[in-house]
Amino acid sequence: MIESARKPDWLRAKLPTGPDFLETKKNVDEHRLHTVCQSAQCPNMGECWSQGNATVMILGNVCTRSCTFCAVQSGRPSELDLGEPARVADSISKMRLRHVVITSVARDDLKDGGAAVWAATIRATRHRNPTTTIEVLPADFRGEQEHLDTLLDAYPDILNHNLETVERLQRPVRKTARYDRSFWVLKHAKSRGFITKTGIMLGIGEQQDEVAQLLKDIAAAQVDILTIGQYLAPSKEHTPIDRWVHPDEFARWKAFALEAGVKHVESGPLVRSSYRADEQAVKFDLLGRRPKSLS
Repeated sequence: MIESARKPDWLRAKLPTGPDFLETKKNVDEHRLHTVCQSAQCPNMGECWSQGNATVMILGNVCTRSCTFCAVQSGRPSELDLGEPARVADSISKMRLRHVVITSVARDDLKDGGAAVWAATIRATRHRNPTTTIEVLPADFRGEQEHLDTLLDAYPDILNHNLETVERLQRPVRKTARYDRSFWVLKHAKSRGFITKTGIMLGIGEQQDEVAQLLKDIAAAQVDILTIGQYLAPSKEHTPIDRWVHPDEFARWKAFALEAGVKHVESGPLVRSSYRADEQAVKFDLLGRRPKSLS
C-alpha cells in the first residue's frame, strides 16, 4: 500500500469547464439520467463532458453488489423506471453522439438481471438514433445465458464487460463476480459474432506475472479491445491503492497485449472503460454501419 494519497503529476485530470460541459450536464439533469461519470467518480468527466460525451448508466444508481473498488452506491435498488429507455434515447439524440456507451448497475434483485430493460434501451436508442453506434457494458447476469442473449438479441455494436483485475484478486475486490464467469460473457458474445471489449485496473495489489497471465487469457478469448488504467480508491473504506503505476509501465503492458493478439489497447493512468470509445468505433469501422437488426 502506498504511504501517501498524494497523486503523482501524471494523474492530473482536466477540470470540468466550458459551455459544452455545461450543456452536457444540463442534458443529463433534464432527462434525469444517471451516469457512471458521476456515480463512479471518473477522472475523465471534465474532458469527456467538455466534448459532449457522457456514459449513461441505466437500471438506477444503486447496485446490488458491493465491490470494494467501486464508488457506485450499493444497497437495495428502487423500482424500475419504465420511462428510462425513452429518456436515454432522447438524451443521446440531443447530445448528437456518433457513439454511445451505456452501462448499468448490477441488479441481482431482478429475475432477469435487468436484461429486458437493457434490450428496451438498446432498441429505443437505435430507433431514435439509427446512425449512432452502441457499446454496452453490462454485469454478468449471474451466468444465465438466456438473459445475456436477451441483451445481445437487441444487437448492440460492442459488448464490453470488465474483468477489472487478476484472477487472485477477483473475490476480495469484485465479491460475487467470478473470473471464469466474466470470461464466459466475453466468449459467448464473441461466439455470436460481436466485437468484444474488457478493462482492467493496475495498482490494486496485482503482481507482474499475474498481469501477464491475465493479458494472455484476454488474448486467448479473442477480445478485440482492452483498456488498462490506474486504480483510484473512491474512499478510505474501499480497497487501498497498492502503488502508483508509471506511464512507462502502462506502455509496456500495451505492447505486451498487442503482441499477445489483442487488436486495440488503450493503456494509461487515466484510461477508463469508455475513454475514447468513439475513436475505437472508428477504428473498427462501425460508424455508419447498419447493425444486423436493421439489415
